[in-house]
Amino acid sequence: MNTRLRSLLLGVALVLSGSWVRAQVPSGPQLPGPTAQSLKGVVLKRKAPINREILRVRLPRPQEARLKNGLEVLLLEDHRIPTFSMQMVILSGGLADPPDHRGLAQFTAALLREGTKRRTSREIAEQLEALGASLTAASGLSSLTSVVSVSGLVESMDEVLDLFADIIRNPTFPPEEVERYKTRTLAQLQLQRTLPQLLAQERFNRALYGEHPAGWTIPPVDSIRRLTSDALARFHAAHYRPNNAFLAVVGDVTLRELLPKLERFFGDWEPAEVPPVTIPSVTPPSVRKVYLIHRPGSVQTVLQLGVLGITRTDPDYFAVLVADRIFGGGPAARLFLNLREDKGYTYGAYSTFTSSKFPGVWGAGAAVRTEVTEGAMREFLYELRRLREEPVSAEELENAKRALVGSFALSLERPEELLQNIITQKIYNLPADYWDTYPQKVFAVTAEDVQRVARKYFDLERMQIVAVGDARRIREVLAQYGPLEVLDAEGRPLSALN
Repeated sequence: MNTRLRSLLLGVALVLSGSWVRAQVPSGPQLPGPTAQSLKGVVLKRKAPINREILRVRLPRPQEARLKNGLEVLLLEDHRIPTFSMQMVILSGGLADPPDHRGLAQFTAALLREGTKRRTSREIAEQLEALGASLTAASGLSSLTSVVSVSGLVESMDEVLDLFADIIRNPTFPPEEVERYKTRTLAQLQLQRTLPQLLAQERFNRALYGEHPAGWTIPPVDSIRRLTSDALARFHAAHYRPNNAFLAVVGDVTLRELLPKLERFFGDWEPAEVPPVTIPSVTPPSVRKVYLIHRPGSVQTVLQLGVLGITRTDPDYFAVLVADRIFGGGPAARLFLNLREDKGYTYGAYSTFTSSKFPGVWGAGAAVRTEVTEGAMREFLYELRRLREEPVSAEELENAKRALVGSFALSLERPEELLQNIITQKIYNLPADYWDTYPQKVFAVTAEDVQRVARKYFDLERMQIVAVGDARRIREVLAQYGPLEVLDAEGRPLSALN
């Protein structure tokens, strides 16, 4: 596979790695009702084998220190294998983008390793390979942070830290590398716009968030074309500062060994005043609406539906987590069993919910055959109403909670997951015992809690519905579910079909 094609596919994968959707009962046009669910004798016989001792876990606490310049350091020692992993978390992400230059934080992170004051892009790649190290840098259009990560062998930590610090502190954003990045990114966008899943997510985010940064799924083309080395350097100089960052480390190293190394490579990194970031408020849609993206001749319909959800620190977080697991959070959940196992409409139907310092989304989606679009919509609405109107059974509730706690327990075996938990705890200022009590909080969720949050947040009257498919074949089907707008792949209204 040539380099350009690999880059294109990587870009597609990154865009589609995002999450989906959310929804409650009508006072406007009545939503069509479902047929009875049969499940054709499907029986779930396996349960996650959870030992109740996991409810009394006490996870290792990170050791904390601060360099002379104010950079905060968190270390989680793990001496099982002679490796380390670290993340420099810059507390400015896409939410710090200038309103007239969406994507600047993302572009800055992507171009950090394309050249520094001491190394060319090629030299950086060659040295990483020679050291057996891995380095990534990423930010998002609505992210709270930009993160530079590196991992390697403890025996080469000094050399890796030298490279890591150089990339974070001294990028030069060479004009020729910026132009290559722009050409590559614009080519990726052309490919991405042919993907129905991307088109659905793009319209869905815009329907829920409007002009909020979370309303953007991919950077605006104009932002890419206007990108310059100077714009990147200004963003970097303003936000990549030790007083606007913290370093999280896990690995076979002690704090006593680590701090002198960090002082050597980061100690003279100068702090500075950082522009404050204000998170815009989110105004939820006031009415249900259906958006149909026309793809002539499409043999399938990509459906995405949902509503605005909750913030990461909302008291209902664990109740929504369990409710989502029951609704569509895996192959044992209701959506999968209904739309795939029973009806055979799709290879998979799932739900998920996201959360941040602003409200995330809670919802569901699937790609179905065009001819079963109407049946699939009926079943989505059936499962939404069932979650809201019927208490979940004791067995289904127990299975969902076991699955969540079992997944959490397995994650504790991976040091990188423990480190990520620490970073999450730091960013959202969660209590010190938050992860210790995670299993208890999951098991404390009741059937009443599940029904309560489904009624509270899955508001069918404010639900946004997006479909990507052949409008001439599915327009009348979707018009039953609310005011309908037909758009082309670029988001422009198609007057002939409206």
